[in-house]
Amino acid sequence: MLDLIDVTKSYPSRLGRRYIFRDFNLSIPDGCNAGLIGPNGAGKSTLMRLLGGLEHLDSGRIATNRHVSWPIGLAGGLQGSLTGRDNVRFVCRIHAASADEIRAHVAFVQEFAEIGAAFDLPVKTYSSGMRSRLMFGLAMAFDFDLYLIDEVTAVGDAAFRKKSQELLQERLSRSNVIYTSHNMGEIARLCNLVVLLKPGSATIYHDVQEGIAAYQQPTAVSQREAVPA
Repeated sequence: MLDLIDVTKSYPSRLGRRYIFRDFNLSIPDGCNAGLIGPNGAGKSTLMRLLGGLEHLDSGRIATNRHVSWPIGLAGGLQGSLTGRDNVRFVCRIHAASADEIRAHVAFVQEFAEIGAAFDLPVKTYSSGMRSRLMFGLAMAFDFDLYLIDEVTAVGDAAFRKKSQELLQERLSRSNVIYTSHNMGEIARLCNLVVLLKPGSATIYHDVQEGIAAYQQPTAVSQREAVPA
């Protein structure tokens, strides 16, 4: 189970505090691959950062007994002055990997990311696509119970996208995902539950197609099966 309990998150602005969430609650059951969808500005990226531990709550708490990844595909998370190789080594040390495990993880990411000599260049010289390839490969090098993914399988050419999708599908045979995307085909393919996020609230749909329809045509779709978060 992943529970957000009375979560409040805000940022300072020239007009005072800007609240993204205020006393926000959400519960995602075990065994669910959740598609996180909603209009721009609803708080999807902020929610992913909170779940991945990249942002602090103003108040409330997030409760889970699952091993959760960092948000894959969102900006940040890599140290720009370090090379791709050194970033991978650094993350491995954080996860208390042994020397043999570090070598294996580095080799895996280098082969998977397909960024060539750039693997040994500073990450600040990378394009956004190269950063996403590195981040996705790095996350897939570890076994998490729950992956947080932001449309990263859309990066690269057709062959790389296919490889990424196949690897993610293999991971999901034993793990779960919270996946945010504007591609509703990907949401339908990967997810068995939809969280429709609107400013300040969320609605859970156990029927994925109904959740997608509510997002695309919110005034025309019945909310009978929706479960308030």
